[in-house]
This record gives sequence, C-alpha cells and structure tokens, in this order.
Amino acid sequence: MILSDERQGHLAHLVTDKVWGDDIADFSDDDIALRAAKKAIADFVKEDADIDKKAREKVASLKRDVHEGTREWDILYKKYYEEEKGRHGN
Repeated sequence: MILSDERQGHLAHLVTDKVWGDDIADFSDDDIALRAAKKAIADFVKEDADIDKKAREKVASLKRDVHEGTREWDILYKKYYEEEKGRHGN
C-alpha cells in the first residue's frame, strides 16, 4: 500500500479527531497524539511494503516463469503475502 506523507497525515488527523470526538480518549497534548498516530500509520505502511516486496520476490524466485497479472501469479502472491503477514504477527 502506497500512501503519501500528506495522505498519512490526513489519516492521522481523522483518527485523532474521531478518537477525541467520540470521547474514546482524552489527549493531554494534541501534538503528541497526532505524532503518535502519524508514526503508527507510517509503521503500518512500511511493514505492508516490506511484506509486499517479500511476497513479490518469492513469486519471482520460482523456477517456472509466472507473469504478474495472471491468475496463477495472483494466487501465489496472495499465498506468499498471507504467509509473510503471519510472520509479522498480523
């Protein structure tokens, strides 16, 4: 998943506004809460990119030539993506 820094910042604002607005949590410092939300989103995006890269590498490393966009590639990618996600504790 590719999200620009601006999109990540926007999502962090939405999350903190919703959490505060629904009275789920009170923030002693709004800036700290926003930075924490931005960091959590950035970490998620980075982890997802790492998982995606590893899954793509596994498909590419197969002896038979599996082309991206084919049904076989999609099935293998999904399988390897889920395996990597499991390794990351997701």
